[in-house]
Amino acid sequence: MSYLSLNNINFLAILICFVIVCGLTILLRLMIQRSANNLLDDELAQRDNFALGISYASQVTMLCVCVAYLFNDLGVVRAQAHPLQVALHIGLIIAFVYFGQWIHRKWILYQFDEEEAILKQNICAAMVDSGMLLGNTILVLGLYHWVHPKGWSDLLVVALGFMLLQLLYTLDSKIRESRFARFNQGASLQQNFNLRNTSIGIRYAGKSIGLSLAMYAGLHSAPYHGAKVVENLFSVVMHCGVMWLFLYIGSYVLLHLSLPKVNIGLEVDHQDNVGIACLEFAVFCSIGYLLINLFSV
Repeated sequence: MSYLSLNNINFLAILICFVIVCGLTILLRLMIQRSANNLLDDELAQRDNFALGISYASQVTMLCVCVAYLFNDLGVVRAQAHPLQVALHIGLIIAFVYFGQWIHRKWILYQFDEEEAILKQNICAAMVDSGMLLGNTILVLGLYHWVHPKGWSDLLVVALGFMLLQLLYTLDSKIRESRFARFNQGASLQQNFNLRNTSIGIRYAGKSIGLSLAMYAGLHSAPYHGAKVVENLFSVVMHCGVMWLFLYIGSYVLLHLSLPKVNIGLEVDHQDNVGIACLEFAVFCSIGYLLINLFSV
């Protein structure tokens, strides 16, 4: 019979990670309370603001994933020897994630006020915002895994690669908006988010997370050329662009094999069919994860 064996250093790693996550969660709670102009307990328990709960849950998940990923990558011994370096890495990763969320709110979906909609209990807005937050988390961790920055030159490559991939997010979102308008008599996707169509939010979140997983796969397969900025950016564009195409081709085929006689667009856009939207969410995320594993072989 085999027994579970844990060394003392494992318990120490768990304790350090847990303390850091707890501290960051307290800061997050204070930030959300300030933006909501209300106690978080009252907003969630008294007003039953499901949308804010979804947003809060995604942010707590983001903090836990970032801290756990970083500790797994650096190791506890290195964390103990260089605590300031670990703190700097955590701070930079979280800052990049929130900067990506800010770009999404103020640039990509500039016609739609996600923060205000979430406070008005718009679950669709919460799904859109949470999907992009978790998508940016995957993207930033993918960049960290690709570069493992050790100096200013590496950090510059990360920053430029991050902005380049935000352009890919923007292009993908604009294509989705154009497709939505073409099949819905010119209607605006951003304006439809205000109509509280939950299925549209679920689909948007699934495609955002799926695209992030595909870009992670692209970064996983792309070679890193040290401090050579041009070569690295070209490598990012080529590999992530190919994964982007694979994601949509694979998802299109799998969706039509799953529901060959169903008009998926009609069900999601007009019938608010949450079940079919969840299937789209699952398909895009699954294909994205499949790409990661295929290009890790």
